[in-house]
Amino acid sequence: MNERDIAAVARLRVAAFFTGTGRTLDDDVAGLRKLLHGDGFETAFVARIGDVPVGTCLLVRDELEPAHDLTPWLAGLAIAPEHQHRGIGTALVRAIEAHATSLGVEALYLYTWEARD
Repeated sequence: MNERDIAAVARLRVAAFFTGTGRTLDDDVAGLRKLLHGDGFETAFVARIGDVPVGTCLLVRDELEPAHDLTPWLAGLAIAPEHQHRGIGTALVRAIEAHATSLGVEALYLYTWEARD
């Protein structure tokens, strides 16, 4: 992810995860900027078609509201609806897995809203 991706990625994420919550577009932009300027462990990958971001996936140490000590997380996989079912999500997950492996991570945790129970 680079600076010019942040607004589009935040819009994808807000639409996918935060509609009806208290998290705003500005909140998500701020969180993504922290990833961009962090220590390199936490990261966001972006899939683009041309110059347009159409998907994203994150590697983060903690979930938004951690109630546990599990870490790190594959998080925030979001693909624009019109680009789903084309292998973009799979490619993003593989990129996160490769990044995590390069950092010595042996296991990733995954949170999914649909399977939260």
